[in-house]
Amino acid sequence: MKNPYPYTEDNKRYQTWNYYTKSHYGTRLYKVPLEAGFTCPNRDGTVGTGGCIFCRGGSNSFPELSGSDIYRQYLERRKVFQHKWPEGRPMAYFQSYSNTYDTLDKLKELYQPFLNDPEIVGLVIATRSDCLSDEAIEYLQSLTSIKDIWLEIGLQSIHDKTLKEMNRGHDYRNFLQAVEKLENTDIKISVHIINGWPTETEEMMIETAKAVGKMPIQAIKIHMLHVLKDTPLARLYENDRFPLLSKQQYTDLVARQLTYLNPEIVIERITGDGLPDQLIEPLWTVKKISVINDIDKAMVRDNTWQGMNYNHNHP
Repeated sequence: MKNPYPYTEDNKRYQTWNYYTKSHYGTRLYKVPLEAGFTCPNRDGTVGTGGCIFCRGGSNSFPELSGSDIYRQYLERRKVFQHKWPEGRPMAYFQSYSNTYDTLDKLKELYQPFLNDPEIVGLVIATRSDCLSDEAIEYLQSLTSIKDIWLEIGLQSIHDKTLKEMNRGHDYRNFLQAVEKLENTDIKISVHIINGWPTETEEMMIETAKAVGKMPIQAIKIHMLHVLKDTPLARLYENDRFPLLSKQQYTDLVARQLTYLNPEIVIERITGDGLPDQLIEPLWTVKKISVINDIDKAMVRDNTWQGMNYNHNHP
């Protein structure tokens, strides 16, 4: 069966980060994750406390390499990726918590060493829609003449009821306002969504994909809900074993969601990485390659591809 999806070299039916970077830069780009000491407004009391109820304390891929000197942290962590992909080029990935949630002077101080490093292709900055002031956006736009600037913005769901249950501290409208401000800049946007929230139906998750598929963004990360140890969600799960998606439900759902996304959008992630020592459920997510393979098989089985339903969905 011929693959009708154009942006692929390995018969994938969606555009991978690997394909995108090799097409645009001639080589693989890898992100070196950094922990810069930020917090979030739903943690420090500005809009709430406790953070998102599924969050264990911000994403940190290498907690053992954390430190106060952010550039030294980068140099140490980069070695891991250089060993794995010696031909690749690095991006500095401000990963943990909300990395625009500080004064402009503080942001300039943190970002500057990476702007000065000619080896680094760009900055990837994870944040929230309510942490993007007009002055921060103006500053980030000024940096696009020096490096590629990506913002990873957590949305998780377009449904306000879900966002409230997650303790996000902002609504969907706030997210849309941030995207609108960024639309006419040279800043690239990657959106995070989560599948499997226990009070959402499959159609609600499809609605989120349809809405994101119409946005002026460059990339998306799709995750399965993880119940991690030492989180408010874990405590809820201990008291009430709410249903989680099975592996087949998740893979079939993602295969459907991809059909509603603009075919130009880069699929940076199609399943999450739950560290085995932190993960309570679903345990099937640990076998990441198996999940990815099952999504590929579902798309071949149903002869679907990214963007197949986009024109029907797009006004």
